[in-house]
Amino acid sequence: MKLTRFAVNGKESFGAQIDEDQILDLQVLSRVLDCTLPSSLDSLINSGMKGQRDAEELVRKADYKDKAKAVVSIYNARLLAPLSYPPKIVCLGLNYCDHIAEQHAEMPDDPVIFMKPRTALIGPEDVIVKPPFVDKLDYEAELAVVIGEKGKNISLEEARQHIFGYTCFNDVSARDIQFKDKQWTRGKSFDTFAPIGPCIITADQAGDPNDLWIRTRVNGATRQDSSTRNMVFNVYEIVHRLSQVFTLEPCDLIATGTPAGVGFAMKPKPKFLDLGDLIEIEIKNVGLLRNRVGQG
Repeated sequence: MKLTRFAVNGKESFGAQIDEDQILDLQVLSRVLDCTLPSSLDSLINSGMKGQRDAEELVRKADYKDKAKAVVSIYNARLLAPLSYPPKIVCLGLNYCDHIAEQHAEMPDDPVIFMKPRTALIGPEDVIVKPPFVDKLDYEAELAVVIGEKGKNISLEEARQHIFGYTCFNDVSARDIQFKDKQWTRGKSFDTFAPIGPCIITADQAGDPNDLWIRTRVNGATRQDSSTRNMVFNVYEIVHRLSQVFTLEPCDLIATGTPAGVGFAMKPKPKFLDLGDLIEIEIKNVGLLRNRVGQG
């Protein structure tokens, strides 16, 4: 399933995207069929595989007339960040071989991690705010893992069972601050610096997460074009290793690193983002995340 959070006339709901133009409002459908479903997408994820099975069963048992009462045109809805309150946003740096090569950096022995605050989250089509004192604003296309089952010291073999699904993630970065600080938290933690969406695709529908193409376009020009095959630590290794550090919880968001083609590493000179620029991040089977740079 492709699950979305959305609002129509200011009223929030969540649903399953059934084609490019339509969302099936699962809250409305549950009322039509007199079934019980969690009240939010975050709550659905927190209920684990049962929540996913209940949602799938709800869609299966609905007939054409039932669905007609719950269909929302995507053009009448505002898509929201698919997660509203992730307990943690964990990000990896230097996790693509091609990105490491373009920086002439050394291959890490362990995942290089940092955190972003929840206040950095925005959804598709929301504005990335460029602070007036930031000159070197950059993008990073990333596949993000959504945790569905709590776990500590998760084995490599069991890692897949703890993943609810995947979404697109843009690790927006103020490079001038990041490089000045010589650590990454401040330069990557501004409000609006973590766009995600447009949906969460459940793990069973995503295909092999370690073999998905991932691309970034800025104003229509391709900047990043790679594959998750180029990860140093693949998705399951990341879940395994992070769970050795801290307990992973439902709705935790893990951004798995970015491939080559970021603005600061472009030749013959860097290409940073400016006001009005449109960034499109697209990942096979997952979706297309679009955001434009604006002023606060």
